[in-house]
Order: sequence, then structure tokens, then C-alpha cells
Amino acid sequence: MPVTVTNLIQGPADLYRGDFGAAEPTEADISMDVEDTTVAASWTDLGGTQDGVTLTLEQEYAELEVDQIVDVPESRLTKRVFTIKTNFAEPTLENFKVAANGGTITAGATSKKYTPAMDNSAVSPDYSALLFDGIAPASLRRRVIARKVLNTAAVEQPAQKDGQTLFPVELKGHYVSKSIPPFDYTDELPPVAP
Repeated sequence: MPVTVTNLIQGPADLYRGDFGAAEPTEADISMDVEDTTVAASWTDLGGTQDGVTLTLEQEYAELEVDQIVDVPESRLTKRVFTIKTNFAEPTLENFKVAANGGTITAGATSKKYTPAMDNSAVSPDYSALLFDGIAPASLRRRVIARKVLNTAAVEQPAQKDGQTLFPVELKGHYVSKSIPPFDYTDELPPVAP
């Protein structure tokens, strides 16, 4: 099988955060010119990342069995976990709030402060939506929208002499509704020749 070189992908992605249920950009907003790619005002750019952005789709299946054959005749999906993992390279209070799944930032005359939410286990956490803008085959654009995510990684802030401070995040997707999938991928198509 020949290799289609234009299908190879390399390059960084931009991450944006929106509130759960935020209006999503249309497919027409995706442009191969990165400067022209639009994201609605209800989405906030999360800034620089380090070590890339990893999208993982983990699926677990239960195998069905019958006595008459040795092979697995069929399997059924029993669990699906979609995860976006990265390190926020800009350790702002706003990014800490994303990593901590909410809270409050208040600004005073000379400082601003993050205060965690005073929740208990009976309260639904503060879900976010995440938008990933990266590269698709043929150097076009790929947009992934995860509609309901929650950071499940420990929130760390190392302060070290010879290392950069990062906020590691592992944003796991959650069920939205019967009619709205938890995530989708959209690749830009090349322009049609006249």
C-alpha cells in the first residue's frame, strides 16, 4: 500500500475552554489559515502548552461466548472514556481554576485571588467544554470539541530552580444526552477547484 505523504501530521494545537453548553463554532469557522480560524467569544484561549496535547479514546468491551465455537463471536461496548491531556504552560489563576474544576477569582486593587468552590460530594462539579484546534491531513485544520469535561488529574504547582512551572491536566469527557454526543472530530476539506 503506498504512503500518502499528505496524510502525515505534525504540529501543535490550540486549546480553548468554554462553559458546559457554550455555543459551538460552526464547521464554516474552521480555516486552514490558522489566523482565520474563528472561535466564538464564549471560548477562552488557554494559552501555551508543553509536551503537546494528547487525545485518548479508551473503549472497553465485554466478550460474548458460546459453547460451540472457540472464537469470540461478538463483543459489546461497556465503557468509553475520552480524555484530553496536556500541561498548561501558563500557570495563571485562570488556568488553575480550569485545572481545579471551578472556584472563584476576585480582583482587588493590588492583587487577585483564587478561592476554591465550597462543594461536597452531593454537588455536581463545574463541568467545562474544551475545543482543540490542530492539524489534519493535507495541512488542513482539525477541530475536536469535548462538550462536557472535568479535570481528574492532581493539580500540582512545582516551583524549582531548573524547571518550568506547569499545571498538568487530564480532562475526561462525560455523557451529555441521548441526542448530543460527548465529543466530535471535524476535519477541514480542501477547497473545491472551480
